[in-house]
Amino acid sequence: MSYLKHQPRQHRRHALALMGAAVLAAALPVRAQAAREVRIGYQKYGTLTLLKGRGTLEKRLAEKGVAVKWTEFPAGPVLLEGLNVGSIDFGTVGEAPPIFAQAAGANLVYVGYEPPSPKSEAIVVPKGSSLRTLADLRGKKVALNKGSNVHYLLVKALEKAGVAYKDIQPVFLPPADARAAFERGAVDAWAIWDPFLAAAEHQLGARVLADGTGLVANHQFYLAARPYAEKNADIVAIVLEEMGKVDDWGRQHPAEVASILARQTGLEAAVLEKAAARYSYGVKPVSPAVIAEQQKIADVFTSLKLIPNPINVKSAQLAAR
Repeated sequence: MSYLKHQPRQHRRHALALMGAAVLAAALPVRAQAAREVRIGYQKYGTLTLLKGRGTLEKRLAEKGVAVKWTEFPAGPVLLEGLNVGSIDFGTVGEAPPIFAQAAGANLVYVGYEPPSPKSEAIVVPKGSSLRTLADLRGKKVALNKGSNVHYLLVKALEKAGVAYKDIQPVFLPPADARAAFERGAVDAWAIWDPFLAAAEHQLGARVLADGTGLVANHQFYLAARPYAEKNADIVAIVLEEMGKVDDWGRQHPAEVASILARQTGLEAAVLEKAAARYSYGVKPVSPAVIAEQQKIADVFTSLKLIPNPINVKSAQLAAR
């Protein structure tokens, strides 16, 4: 600094600016290396939405200097697209989306799941519909989100009724567009999940033709981008642990769950109470049995040519350490 004292003012300013820039440049790489975050994709319902509303994950991870960023998606397939392209690190979907994503080459891993919840998805018809049985769907237009959990429900429901998948007219629409088509009578039936299912029942008087009971398990899965999960196993473990805690709390406090979800989703509390009553709580690590169930679904989709090639679901797991 003694050298600077004897320099003209403009020289001192220039030298100080250069010194400041050097200090900042040296600090930036350290900050970039130190910063950690988890970017979570969630849908308009479920444990992750409840966790976001409670705010407990942010508090837990802040102690480790980890930031949490949330992004809402309208359905599982687009959420997994986000996971695959690197816009999120972790997310939740139903049974079918990971199969379609894996068949498309997504580098994802299963890290957890919820117990079966077959009543949380259904095929519904308008309250004045003449359709009474699954067999009545032959030749009809059925709205669904392609590659979502209800895609498998529809396949199994048709199989039970003796109707070939090719004998219906699937209309692939995301939930909001599907509801609009359902309301104006542009489709004959709608395969949908909660809370959209509960909203259709409560607000539109939609009648359930068949839910998942006896047809599908309807597991909810938690997945992570493989590179993220391999580098941040501690963060993934904490997220799963906090979800387990919020599940335990939610099971005992259904009214509070509906209230939190109402604030998070903008849906009526009455709709969410209906949906929450049939939700299955209890996050678990993925097991060989549930992976085997996923393989059966994948094999069905392969046989129907809904996915381009066979997949090995087991390969979408982290290697044992």
